[in-house]
Amino acid sequence: MYKTRNDLSANIREQSIALLQKRLSDAVDLFTQIKQAHWNVKGPNFIALHELFDAIAQIVEDQSDLLAERITALGGRADGTARVAAKQSALVEFPLDISTGTAYVTAVADRLGTYGASARAAIDGSAQFGDADTADIFTEISREIDKQLWFIEAHLQSDK
Repeated sequence: MYKTRNDLSANIREQSIALLQKRLSDAVDLFTQIKQAHWNVKGPNFIALHELFDAIAQIVEDQSDLLAERITALGGRADGTARVAAKQSALVEFPLDISTGTAYVTAVADRLGTYGASARAAIDGSAQFGDADTADIFTEISREIDKQLWFIEAHLQSDK
C-alpha cells in the first residue's frame, strides 16, 4: 500500500481494498456484459432496450470509477483491466448465443441481481471491519442497482 494520511488503520484499509477490488472486478465485468447486450439486442423493443442497456452500462462504469478511486484513496492500487476482471469477477459469463430481447433482458437482470447482492454483502463486510465510508459507497451502489434492476425486470412482468 502507498503511504497516506488517511487515519483508518492499515488493517482496515487492507480489508477495504481487498473487498473493493473484488467488487471493482464485478463492475468492470458487468459493464462489458451489458454492452454485449446493448450491441446485440434485436426485436420489436430494440431501441428501448438498446438505450436502456446503454444507460445502465454508463451507471455501472461510473460505479467502477467510484470503487477504483476509493481503492486508491485508501492507498491501494486499483486493478481494473479486462483480464483482471475476468479472473476475479463473481459474475457468470454472459451467454453469447442468445438472440431475443427477452433473453437479453433476463441475462442482464440475472447479472444485476448478483451485482446488487454482492454490493449488499460488501456493505455489511466493510461496516464490520470499521470502514463506514466504504460501506456508504456500497450502499449508494446497491440503491442504484436496485433501481436499474426494477427498470429491467419491468420488461419481464405482465400487467397483473
